[in-house]
Amino acid sequence: MNSAVETLTASTRGAHWFKAVTQGFQVAQGFPASVWVADGKLDQQAVRVIAVVQDSNNPFPRARQGEVGLVEGWSLAKAVDEVIQADANTETKRGILCVVDVPSQAYGRREELLGIHQALAGAVDSYARARLAGHPIVSLLVGKSMSGAFLAHGYQANRMIALKDSGVMVHAMGKESAARVTLRSVDELEQLASSIPPMAYDIESYATLGLLSELLSVENPEQPTNDDLWLVKQVIARAFQAIKAEQSRGLEHRLHGQNRQMSKRVRELLREQWS
Repeated sequence: MNSAVETLTASTRGAHWFKAVTQGFQVAQGFPASVWVADGKLDQQAVRVIAVVQDSNNPFPRARQGEVGLVEGWSLAKAVDEVIQADANTETKRGILCVVDVPSQAYGRREELLGIHQALAGAVDSYARARLAGHPIVSLLVGKSMSGAFLAHGYQANRMIALKDSGVMVHAMGKESAARVTLRSVDELEQLASSIPPMAYDIESYATLGLLSELLSVENPEQPTNDDLWLVKQVIARAFQAIKAEQSRGLEHRLHGQNRQMSKRVRELLREQWS
């Protein structure tokens, strides 16, 4: 099949970072080729590492470039639920590390007919339940973190760490799609984004919203060097320690960004009206 979707260049960042971080880990069985899962230790923290990667043989054509589709959504839920169930009666909860490089959810007629909204909601629900059950969750953003794919894989983390690189983007949709929806050209969209941080695609603008705990500069964001790997592992280990030291399992700390004043104000007004 020579569909347009298969001519796109898939990112290999997620796969490279997953392999680097999980050297010496035990690969978990029972998952599709597009969802990688491994168990091991980072510093003294037992952790399950999860990534969605490209699979050119995916039975769903719209999910062959690293998108999160039906199979991926339910598989993410399974990977997280296994951790919740295994640690249900233990005081010390295993951590979860999400390696994030996802261009979007899978757009297709099959996906809509078979309920991709339920598959992705299942992944979100599992991540949220894990966090509320006391499993520390850290997301490492190494590439695109777009749309429903990011909501399903990575967004529910207690802490989000991102590489400071132009290839790392967080947004609701791609530039071309956003331009069509807003009836603008891509150039006009970029000009607008320069003054409205939530509309921007660069990771520095996203960092001002308060959702990132760390923004890291590395030598090779495509394929980590030994120094890159050492730095990232140290930061991830500190993030796990900080999460365990907290009293809250919620995400209220995300409201402390410099461009979240109106978000906080809206919540204050709602509390006043509802009290």
